[in-house]
Amino acid sequence: MPSAEQFLETRQADYLAELIDFVRIPSISALPEHAADVAHAAEWVAARLRSAGMQQVQILPTAGHPVVYGEWLHAPGKPTIMIYGHFDVQPVDPLHLWTTPPFEPTVRDGRLYGRGASDDKGNMLVPILAIEALLQAEGTLPVNIKFCIEGQEEIGSPQIPTFVAEHRDLLSCDLVLSADGGQWSETEPVILLGLRGGCGIQIDIRGATTDLHSGMYGGVIQNPIHALTALLATMRGPDGRILVEGFYDQVRTLSDDDRAQIAAVPFDEAAYTGAIGVTGLFGEPGFTPYERAWARPTLEINGIWGGFQGDGVKTVLPNEAHAKITCRLAPDQDPSRIIELLISHVERHAPPGVTTTATPLRFTAKPYLMPADHWGNQQIAAVHRELYGREPYYIRTGGSIPICTILLEQLGVYTANFGFGLDDEGAHAPDEFYRLSSFRFGQQAYVKLLRRLGAMA
Repeated sequence: MPSAEQFLETRQADYLAELIDFVRIPSISALPEHAADVAHAAEWVAARLRSAGMQQVQILPTAGHPVVYGEWLHAPGKPTIMIYGHFDVQPVDPLHLWTTPPFEPTVRDGRLYGRGASDDKGNMLVPILAIEALLQAEGTLPVNIKFCIEGQEEIGSPQIPTFVAEHRDLLSCDLVLSADGGQWSETEPVILLGLRGGCGIQIDIRGATTDLHSGMYGGVIQNPIHALTALLATMRGPDGRILVEGFYDQVRTLSDDDRAQIAAVPFDEAAYTGAIGVTGLFGEPGFTPYERAWARPTLEINGIWGGFQGDGVKTVLPNEAHAKITCRLAPDQDPSRIIELLISHVERHAPPGVTTTATPLRFTAKPYLMPADHWGNQQIAAVHRELYGREPYYIRTGGSIPICTILLEQLGVYTANFGFGLDDEGAHAPDEFYRLSSFRFGQQAYVKLLRRLGAMA
């Protein structure tokens, strides 16, 4: 009987064909016209879980896109591990920047190109294949397994808090492994400890009942665009420090150990700026670039609009102006409190002569932080040492995975990252791809990790 590792090696051509089939589904959760495609992706995942040997496989409804659940609970006395991922993907715009169509997955130079190949369909399929190999080769699993694979992560998981609350018993476990993640490089592993949270508001400023002739009314009444830019300038200083009163009150201070862990991660400023085409770095004084990106809060203008946008000149005094602002939040900051502070700031600094309103955006996520010495991280570190021959970096990331905090608050369990995407794979961008070497490597890594978790005292 071949080992699980040997079983995996014999099936790679079949597994690649399956991944291509999966990536072909345009499961864009943000666009209503693709709701049926998200549902189709859920059906694909459910069928794949069943064929892998999972039991009680269900497509569970929410008020939005569904969640797929499956389990195998025949390892008495062993930990119950829940594996998390998502089958929805980002929109594909701008379409003209794709070398090949985003939902016609194509293999080039050892990479599979297509929307969702890395984030998160390739990564998400990896543990399913590893578990199938263990069951096929050994007839059993070293731990109890549950799967929770959602279809709304790319829109902030809006229905997941209610879903988890309604299914606490079904989802109860000892540890969550997130397949929605990655490593530092092909030769450098990471353990992800933290994610920033997020929230935002839209600011709308209105003046006259219609656009006006700037020659007739300019200098007499308030210009909503000038009013908006003046208001925005009160929210952040020229050095990047946020000026909203009370904004930093809840931010957890970085300890010496925290800063040492972050400082251990290599940072090449020239490579960093060169990769994204900027001439220099900017941000809150007193913190390193990674500290600012991973563990400090932000306030950013994501969009601003109003007035004439066409070619040439239109001497108009616009009657309205708008901006969208989002904040990334550090550990201990509460999104609802930050929204209150933002709205209060807008009200206090509203310019005269116009009507100013601030409305919360449908984007909230609490920050997440996991202890570096948690037993799950200890086992992951041991696997990384075996596979990479070196210690992992302990990092945080500036983005958000809302379900991590949801599961911690409602189930009392931490979510450890164990994915194999890499930063250069174009997640959320044109020409997204997934390395086939990572696809194979991740399967072997999951087999090793599940065995280690099952061997724990």
